[in-house]
Parts: sequence; structure tokens; C-alpha cells
Amino acid sequence: MATLVAPDHCDPFVDAEALRKACQGWGTDEKGIIEVICHRNAAQRKVIKETYEQQYSESLNKRLEDELSGDFERAVYRWMLEPFEREAVIANVALKKSDYKVIIELSCTASAEELLAIKRAYQLLLLLVSVHRHESEVTNPKLAEAEAEILHECIKDKKYNHDEVVRILTTRSKSQLVATFYQFRDAYGAPITKSLAGDKDQDSVSALHSVIRCIKSPIKYLERVVSHAMQTRGTDEDAITRVLVTRAEKDLAKIEELFYKRNSVTLEHSIAKETHGDYERFLLTILGKLHH
Repeated sequence: MATLVAPDHCDPFVDAEALRKACQGWGTDEKGIIEVICHRNAAQRKVIKETYEQQYSESLNKRLEDELSGDFERAVYRWMLEPFEREAVIANVALKKSDYKVIIELSCTASAEELLAIKRAYQLLLLLVSVHRHESEVTNPKLAEAEAEILHECIKDKKYNHDEVVRILTTRSKSQLVATFYQFRDAYGAPITKSLAGDKDQDSVSALHSVIRCIKSPIKYLERVVSHAMQTRGTDEDAITRVLVTRAEKDLAKIEELFYKRNSVTLEHSIAKETHGDYERFLLTILGKLHH
């Protein structure tokens, strides 16, 4: 369930004019910018950008980038991109930082159609997104049994990068993989992630562990990303921005609910505590906590 609060209809000419006014004069009206863009869905934001550029002969994204700064500017920049462009930018930044966990997060939480759009925008998203993953909800119990055995043998022999492990994790549908993970637990007496726990310090094992957790329960995985970002010494604003911006129009309400269950404090409260100013206002607005 999404948290974004947006009207069914809006006038892109009025919105474009409001944004133009917010960017003119001696001081930028950050609150005015938030009131427009944080109450518009992706389709509406796209039309606003097109209208703005037709009316004023300049890029709205570039203008906002010039007017804003810091975490707020980075969050707004990603919010204003089309979803597939946003994920491609996030992937590009992650690859430059060798942050494989972000690549895993993107590739394991997106649908096949979304991944195709991302690949078109950015052609290097590692093997997880360069192969075709089946999207069927139908599962094959016998296949789950056979592939659970393959995974068990590879893990037992510490062959974490074995071609069969890669093939299974990158080509099977998410539903089939979840069935395989449950079969692994039933057949071998422990979840597959527990079987990996002993060697978790190795990069390959840590990556495999993240892939499995993200595929098995993306909501739980993303909630942990946010929780860790809040608890890290020196808040990880990039992770907070990434999750809220990419999930506000999808399932952020579920992440928010789980966050409260696990931390006994609301996500709204944590954001207000760990962030400040226009950046805080931006996040709380797409979380659905601040209205016009």
C-alpha cells in the first residue's frame, strides 16, 4: 500500500507556474516546492515536467537541482525522475561505490517489467538483472525439492558462487524461489539463511544471504534497511531516501507498519528525530504525514 497522498486530477499548468514562482526571487520557496511535487504521483510529475519545459524553455529537474542543496536536493532529484530512470541512477551510484547490497535490493524488489525498463535506461545491472527471470506465480513442488537439494549441497561444500546457485537465483520466479527456500527448511531442518550464517563474513556469502532475504520477504528486507539507516552512527540519509522515494507509491505503508512493530516507535517519529528542515518535511510528506 502506498503512502503518497495525491489528487486524482491536477492542473499541470498551475503546478508548473507554482514551481516557477517557488524558484524565482531572492530565496527559494522550498515549502512551496514540497507542496506541489510531494502530492503528485509519478504520472502527474512527468506531465508537470513536460509542461514546465514547454512553458519556460528550461529543464525543471535542472532548475530544482540548481535551487536546492544537500540531502533535500538529492531526494527531490530522485523523486522527480521517472521510476526506471531513478533506479538506474541509484544503480549507477551503487556500482561506483561497489555497494552490491543496493544492486541486490533493486533487482530483487522490482518486477520483471520494471527491471526491463531499468535495463533500457542503464545497461549494467550485473547478472541479477541481465538475465530473464520468470514471473509466474505458479510453483513446481518437485522442482523446489530438486533445487533445494542443489542449494544444500553447494552450501555444504561452500561453493557459494557455483553456476547452479547463480542459475537458480537469477532465473526462477520469486514464487518458485520462495517455495524452494521453504522446501530447504523442511528438508534440512533450518532456514537456508541460517545455513549460511557461519560464513557470513565472506562477501559472496553476505551477498547470497541478502539475495535470499530480499527475495523471500522484500518488505522485511527494506524495513531492515531503513532501521539500520536510522541506527547507524551518522544517519545513512542515502538509504532512507532510496527506500522512501522508491516505495512511497508502492508498499511504504507496509514497511512503516513493520517498522513500528519491530522498533516500538513510528517511522514518522524516527524521521523527525534523525532528519531536519526541508529534507525532513519532504520525507514526511511522501510518507503521507504532512498535507496541504
